[in-house]
Amino acid sequence: MRSLLLHPWLRAWLPARAAVSGRERLRSVLGALLGIAATGLLSAFVLQGTPGAIALIAPMGASAVLLFAVPASPLAQPWSILGGNIVSALIGVTCARLIEEPALASALAICVAIGAMFALRCLHPPSGAVALTAVLGGPAVHAAGYGFVIVPVALNSLLLLGVALLFNNATGRRYPHSQQADAQHAHRTADGPPTERLGFTPADLQAALKDYDQVLDIGIDDLESLFHQTEMQAFKRRFGEARCEDVMSKDVLAVEFATELDVAWNLMREHAVQALPVVNRARQVIGIVTRSDFLAQVDLQDRRDIGRRLRAFLARNTNSHSDRHEVVGQIMTAPVKTAFASTPAVELVPLMADVGLHHIPVVDERRKLVGMVTQTDLVGALYEVCLSHLSTPRPGAV
Repeated sequence: MRSLLLHPWLRAWLPARAAVSGRERLRSVLGALLGIAATGLLSAFVLQGTPGAIALIAPMGASAVLLFAVPASPLAQPWSILGGNIVSALIGVTCARLIEEPALASALAICVAIGAMFALRCLHPPSGAVALTAVLGGPAVHAAGYGFVIVPVALNSLLLLGVALLFNNATGRRYPHSQQADAQHAHRTADGPPTERLGFTPADLQAALKDYDQVLDIGIDDLESLFHQTEMQAFKRRFGEARCEDVMSKDVLAVEFATELDVAWNLMREHAVQALPVVNRARQVIGIVTRSDFLAQVDLQDRRDIGRRLRAFLARNTNSHSDRHEVVGQIMTAPVKTAFASTPAVELVPLMADVGLHHIPVVDERRKLVGMVTQTDLVGALYEVCLSHLSTPRPGAV
């Protein structure tokens, strides 16, 4: 028996094992349990005393699989379940009323429902079952007529969607899983982000999907993210696992919240650095102060006497009370993006190249400052890694 199951022809019929954790599987089944239970109980409560009313229909089980097991799917979004189920119910009831032959009415209902869902951008596979239920549901469904569209279809769909909204977001899943806006270029120019200039672009992905010409059960933004993560994994495999602790500057100057502004400015000038991490007494990173933070306090629209106005800003206040900024903590950027010492250095590339960060403090597991990675550090490290890769003879090379 085992040899038959392992036969290549039979294995081709089996899908690949789902690459999800046990925790995610538990989250999905608990969500479906809560969703169907709440939908059924609440529907029954709303409809109590209504003779012949149907509290819960079978297609909701299929909708629950999508909404709780694959909430990122374009087929599981709010408009998909609401629009798909309601439109399909309308079409199913209409076909049942106009066509006496159940098989023909069923086929036409499914055909028109799929076409309508494509046109209205609300493709939802369980909605096909809703259309069939409207045709084959029996006397109770036929007696309800177009009321079937409202109760139970619309009622069930709204209740299940409400549970999905609450449960998915409470358990760390973004829902609705709308397409994310393209990241804005840090320099606000027409150029694309640096990390996309040698790799694939969203336009490339759109063109490939157009050529593929099939519906994919994954959002374009998620697909793009998976491709970028795959590229990063391939880079790590080819060029090694250089970590932040390998490339960072370790002798890092830092200031505290209460450090006076002129002291911090003079430190940056004396050591020719552009930024200083801000730490608390336990040396945990709480922010970062850069030269840009200082210059933001000076009106740069008027370029006359910028130096004089900056010196006036840095001058210490001799009055006992003042509304002026006096210490670093009042102008620092917080919270600040940090990296752990064990973080692969390549993961900082998108943050610096696309987001526009120039300095990333490196912390240990207790968030204590242990170093700083700058754009210069990263460029130098990647250069060395690439150079060593190129100088290593490949197997079989002469």
